[in-house]
Amino acid sequence: MSNQLAGKKVLFITSNTGIERDELVKPLETLKAHGVLVAHGSSDGGTTQTFVQDTEKDRTVESQVALAGLDASDFDALVIPGGTVNADTLRLDENAQRLAKEFAESGKVIAAICHGPWLLINAGVIAGKTLTSYPSVRLDLENAGAAGWIDVEVKQCQANGWTLITSRNPNDIPVFNDAIVAALK
Repeated sequence: MSNQLAGKKVLFITSNTGIERDELVKPLETLKAHGVLVAHGSSDGGTTQTFVQDTEKDRTVESQVALAGLDASDFDALVIPGGTVNADTLRLDENAQRLAKEFAESGKVIAAICHGPWLLINAGVIAGKTLTSYPSVRLDLENAGAAGWIDVEVKQCQANGWTLITSRNPNDIPVFNDAIVAALK
């Protein structure tokens, strides 16, 4: 891959427990291969546990910084991996909510996969957006004021001054990654 996105900076945010491994690692590796500078921030910083299909512990990965020490102005895009444990924990994290609001208010790209849009609900930025997610999140999104929910591999929506990219599950990661790369060009 080329360094066509050299100079772009993308922030991945997670809790420290229960991250769906492929939803963190595969987009992160893809963006790095395109020359993007990536940072992984987690609720507490340090070691984060990954899972395979939400229940089977996998490897741990290190995040560079706690969410409290991050500012959206330092990045071009935000990626929110899913996994039910990660997303359910992250949606209650005040710093994660703050960051999601900052990215939206700054007109930046936000990409969320699987259960990741739960954070956007709690951050109060989902109204007016059409998106996809893991099917069980659909009603939550509709109740939070989403303009619509669609069952597709990837959905990009530009409304309310910022770009939202969403996907349903780990099977959608290749097209999710392609959409993020395209949005950063």
